[in-house]
This record gives sequence, structure tokens and C-alpha cells, in this order.
Amino acid sequence: MEFLKPIIGRDFLLQVAAVFLGLLISWALSRLASRSRWPVTRLVFPVSWFLFILLAREALSHLHRPVAAIELAIPAVLALSAIRIIVYMMRSISSGDKWLTAWEKIVTWAIWILLLLKVSGLLHGLFLALDDLSFNFGKARISALTILQAAVAVAASFLIALWASLSIEKRIMGAEIMDMNLRVMLSKLTRTLLLVVAFLAALSAAGIDMTVLSLFGGALGVGLGLGLQKIASNYLSGFIILLDRSIHIDDIISVDDRMGVLTKLTTRYVVLKSTDGSEALIPNDTLITSTVINHTYSDRQVNLSVPIQVGYSTDLDFAMKIMKDAAAHQPRVLKDPEPKVYLRSFADSGIDLSLSFWIADLEEGRLGLISDINLEIWREFGKHGIEIPFPQREVRILGKES
Repeated sequence: MEFLKPIIGRDFLLQVAAVFLGLLISWALSRLASRSRWPVTRLVFPVSWFLFILLAREALSHLHRPVAAIELAIPAVLALSAIRIIVYMMRSISSGDKWLTAWEKIVTWAIWILLLLKVSGLLHGLFLALDDLSFNFGKARISALTILQAAVAVAASFLIALWASLSIEKRIMGAEIMDMNLRVMLSKLTRTLLLVVAFLAALSAAGIDMTVLSLFGGALGVGLGLGLQKIASNYLSGFIILLDRSIHIDDIISVDDRMGVLTKLTTRYVVLKSTDGSEALIPNDTLITSTVINHTYSDRQVNLSVPIQVGYSTDLDFAMKIMKDAAAHQPRVLKDPEPKVYLRSFADSGIDLSLSFWIADLEEGRLGLISDINLEIWREFGKHGIEIPFPQREVRILGKES
């Protein structure tokens, strides 16, 4: 190669010095950037090194000095920058996934192999060979190179779109002055728009005629009318739920025979977590077409009642005071409004009373609280001789004695 002719010449040493000077400056900048919490500090080193080498090349060219060694260094630094950027985006959109490490290795090896082919001069010949592997689809000529370019364009476009949408989503979800439903809707809408733009950009970059989208749109319409109708309905219902603000994250709702805390809103389903820890994925279409009880729609306070029956010989005022105190002693029971006891009816076996009280944390469950209240009532009734009646039957046998 050209830079090997004066291998120990002054111009060569000057270019090597420029590359290593850029390396030191970029390393110092990355160290300074690592002290901040900026999420892209890992990109400072390769990007700044690449920019410095470009500046060095322009400066030496302006001084009419050879730049062959720098021209060789530029693809290597560019490959390093590309690897760092791609890996950073992949980790941002899929942190902790098992397949991430494997794909990082695949991307790294692919970029270094492309660099080796580029430096050795074999890349152009490989592209020509891939272009010769072609077939005709109607009036269009499709080659292996076209398919490869389309796959790379689609992958790159969707990677950038997903990374950008997640970055925007973090900003939107952090804006506490906005309503939670509005934040979720804007983040999902942003992701959808970016993915559509990425898809169109990938088609354009791959050289695919955009008129093909008219055929794709017709096929999509048929698909929506047949097999995808329910999926499309769920997506549209998700946006309707987010827009009308009928339910919010952390609301306690009942759908069909399931009650729980709404922990997640997506464009296709909602996640309802019950008090037993199980999580139900309920399609958005169900929330639109079914009756939904929102226990915390306007107020998180929920009324609970405990029925108790006492005997007819009981001092009702004293029994009602015991029941009221049993509820008041529980820390989860609100003081305002205070617990109350009502006389519901006069039954066959005793007098029906009902203890009514309010709580503000239904998501913590109700069974444990009611059990604690019943236990205290049982103990106090036992201490003071208050009877809890139960049905009794008297059996008489009629007939002659033998």
C-alpha cells in the first residue's frame, strides 16, 4: 500500500502522532464525561476520536502532506464508533435480555469483517457477486444484494426508531405535571409514528418502489376485515381508554369476575393485579364493551361492611359500641368518616347488625382487615356474654310408645 513506501518517514510518523494524539484527547474527554450521569458517555470516546482524525486529515491535506495512514485509520475508528453506537442502542431498548449478548457479538464480528473486506479491496467484488444473484419479480429485478440492503436498512431504521421512542417515552413519563393517561397515550403514539416512519424510510433506502404500499394497504385491509379485526379493535380501544381517562394506573377496578389494581396500560391490553398476586392480561376491547367498576374513579375511599347477628336479649347499644370500637382500633380504618353500626333487620334467630367503615387502601386487600375486626368482636362478645345466635331445630317423634 502507499503508506508502506516511506514506512519510517517523517510524514508517516506525523500521521501516527496525529492518530495517537486524538486517542489521548478522546480518552481524556471520555473520562470527564464519565463523571456526569449523561446516558451516552460511552459514545464520547469513539465519536470524538473519529472527529479528531477527520480534522487531522483536513489539516494535513491543507498543508499538502500525505494522509495515507490516516485514511487507513478512519475506517477502523468508524467501525469502533458504529459498534459502540449500535450496542448502546440495543442495550437501551432490551436491557437484560438473554439474546442481547449474542447479537452484540454478531454485530461486532460483522462490522470488523466488513472493515477487513474494505481494506483488502474484496468488498466491491463481493457486492458485485451478490448483485449477480438475482431474479425477476414482475418488472422488478431483485438480487441478493438488494435483499441484504433491505434487511440492514429495516434493522437500522427500527433500531433507531425504538431507541428514539424509548428516550422520548422516558421524558414524557417523567413529566409529572401531565395526567398519567395523557403521558401513556403520547408515549405509545410517538412509538407508533416513529415505527411507521422507520418502515417507510427503510423501504426508500432499500430502493423499493413506494407504489407497492398501495397493494400492501389493500392486503392489510382484507386482513383487518378477516383475521386482524380483533387485534385492530384492541389497539383502537387502547387509545380510546387513554383519551377518555376513564381508568388510570393504580386504579382499583372490577372486570367480569376479577378485581385488582391496574398496574399497566398498553395499546393492546391492560394488566390487572389481584390481591393474591396473580396478574390478568385483559384486552382493551373488553374494557370498552363490558361493564367496568372503577372503585377509585373519583375517590380512593371504599366502604366495607361486616354483618353480625346478636340474640334478642342483647343490650344493643353496648353491642353496637363494641363493634364500632373494634373497627376504630384498626389502623387502616379511616377516622373520617367514622365507623357506624346499623340495625338492619329482625331475623328469626336474632337481630341483624351491620358494621360499616371506610378504608383508602383497598389494594392491600379486605379479607385480612375483616378477619381482624371479626376476631376482636368475637373476643369482646365472649368477655361480656353477648350471644351470637345460630339456627336450632327441635325434632319431635310422634307415635305410640312401645
